[in-house]
Amino acid sequence: QVQLVESGGGSVLAGGSLRLSCASSNFTYTPYYMAWFRQAPGKEREGVAALHSGGTTTYANSVQGRFTIYQGNAKNTLYLQMNSLKPEDTGIYYCAARGPGGRWFGPLAPESYTYWGRGTQVTVSS
Repeated sequence: QVQLVESGGGSVLAGGSLRLSCASSNFTYTPYYMAWFRQAPGKEREGVAALHSGGTTTYANSVQGRFTIYQGNAKNTLYLQMNSLKPEDTGIYYCAARGPGGRWFGPLAPESYTYWGRGTQVTVSS
């Protein structure tokens, strides 16, 4: 079955950078979307960035210009480069993926995605 495994989280001071990775296995759908979501304590899960297999990217307004989503050459690893981190970026970051078909609520809506990783914690302190 499809597996998504996140890594790269940690603790960093405000203004710092982190790069998250999501290793996928058995995910062979095309076309597809892959995305990063985050969830802060007491808040709903929110979409951060999404990548379509054709190359289109979508970012939440709150991270536009600071975060970059991209894939490795082998297409089996998804990355999220996070720069100029702020305390409000703190949360558990999840990797998600979907293939064609199924309900669609937009690239940053959690309900659009079928497969999820278990998450990696990111903590940004001031």
